[in-house]
Amino acid sequence: MTSTDSADSAAQKAPAKAPAKDPWDLPDVSGLVVGVLGGTGPQGKGLAYRLAKAGQKVIVGSRAAERAAAAAEEIGHGVEGADNAGTARRSDVVIVAVPWDGHAKTLESLRGELSGKLVVDCVNPLGFDKKGAYALKPEEGSAAEQAAALLPGSRVAAAFHHLSAVLLQDPEIDEIDTDVMVLGEERADVEIVQALAGRIPGMRGVFAGRLRNAHQVESLVANLISVNRRYKAHAGLRVTDV
Repeated sequence: MTSTDSADSAAQKAPAKAPAKDPWDLPDVSGLVVGVLGGTGPQGKGLAYRLAKAGQKVIVGSRAAERAAAAAEEIGHGVEGADNAGTARRSDVVIVAVPWDGHAKTLESLRGELSGKLVVDCVNPLGFDKKGAYALKPEEGSAAEQAAALLPGSRVAAAFHHLSAVLLQDPEIDEIDTDVMVLGEERADVEIVQALAGRIPGMRGVFAGRLRNAHQVESLVANLISVNRRYKAHAGLRVTDV
């Protein structure tokens, strides 16, 4: 057998290379239950409203079950309310939309309930002074990385940072014209979050790197606040050529 014959024989035996996965081939997430910690605040309530309106099963959480129930009734669309622990236990995916100053304490208290869950952090560590908003950098690097450190039994992703709570909650607005930067360690988890974002009309989830890149995504909100104040707007983001 010649060397050419051997090469041809090896090529025939080698398995065919699988085609590259279409990055927009996202999973069906319609059957997942989404919990929102901080669901009584503007951002959490807005996300709960949009996801529920799109047909997602949503539970909003609060430290007080009564507050959560009142928020759920206000949101409508089949949204339920529960305390934070109950919300975490009953949900497949849990969005963290609590204030930054309560972020660590809230997650520490729910470590058991969040174990095994996909946790999506959308918290922006910000400070404010007379010059406006500015980014804070947590010891872990970002809010999302802090969540990952505090929740070793959970799968942590980061998304939904740049959305206007005003637009999310406005029933007169049918579409939210924006992209959502999604960060995470596992492609499957990122794609679940992308698919959830894509259920909201006008919105698209775009992979933006691993959690180590979350700080600059969280920090950009300070710039958007400056844009909004100058132009009296509710600015979002669009990624071009994707």
